[in-house]
Amino acid sequence: MTGTLARWLTGPRVPGLPAPSELPPPRLSFEFFPPKTEKLEEQLWQCIRRLEPLGPRFVSVTYGAGGTTQERTHATVSRLVSETSLTPAAHLTCVGATRDEVDAVARRYWDAGVRHIVALRGDPPAGASEYTPHPGGYAQAEDLVRGLRRIGEFDISVGAYPEGHPAAVSAEADLDFLKRKIDAGANRAITQYFFDTDVYLRFLDRCLAAGITVPIVPGILPVSNFSQVVKFSAMCGASVPAWMGKLFEGLEEDAETRRMVATVVAAEQVRLLQANGVDEFHFYTLNRPDLTYAIAHILGARAKVGATG
Repeated sequence: MTGTLARWLTGPRVPGLPAPSELPPPRLSFEFFPPKTEKLEEQLWQCIRRLEPLGPRFVSVTYGAGGTTQERTHATVSRLVSETSLTPAAHLTCVGATRDEVDAVARRYWDAGVRHIVALRGDPPAGASEYTPHPGGYAQAEDLVRGLRRIGEFDISVGAYPEGHPAAVSAEADLDFLKRKIDAGANRAITQYFFDTDVYLRFLDRCLAAGITVPIVPGILPVSNFSQVVKFSAMCGASVPAWMGKLFEGLEEDAETRRMVATVVAAEQVRLLQANGVDEFHFYTLNRPDLTYAIAHILGARAKVGATG
């Protein structure tokens, strides 16, 4: 026993993270995707009502590859404006449309009271292996940002990739793309999800060195289906660390324990980021609120008095 006790007492000591009460509650935003069926629409609105009392800065609604969900996105955003207290941010891409068509969508949003756009280049449409700009369209996200600036005083978010965009020729070129989007008029960048905190913190160092000073908001993905995330991450260029696989090992048929593990993993990630001074987080909810709500609570977010949920 003395050998064990000596080992315990002489090993490196790991200091604890600051207590949540010592840090101000963070600013939050949530991402939803437009529903394809009535049942999924019901699930989406249960998610929205559950998270609404947390008072996020904004909630974003995604846009399918090739603009395939344009009408559903617009319908969801319009309903958010008319039926909730939330500030919606509509995703808008360059794919498969002329500048005039994209501008018309942006003006529809403006007329509907939407002032926040998430401006993205967009993924190639189904069946295409790589992105090709529309002959009469916006070539890249930076061009879209400039176009939006001509239409109105939108609050504009763009994407950032701590581990590099899958199509980027190099990390340096990818960072240059981000800088150009910011210089074109974007107000902030929201990152692709990541799981190792150091990946994000090193990316912040590189952004500052490149002259980027707007917020680079970390995108957080609470993982309850590990095998699904591994497949998706292989396509979008996000790495899945080996330690994470160990944590979910043997839980393929145990959804409840997976949810518990997912909460612990994401809570540790955001608490460490918060301890490093990060006070804004963007959650990819996958239209499922419970993990996001629990993690936001751990960060110090609380339902607003009088809010309904």
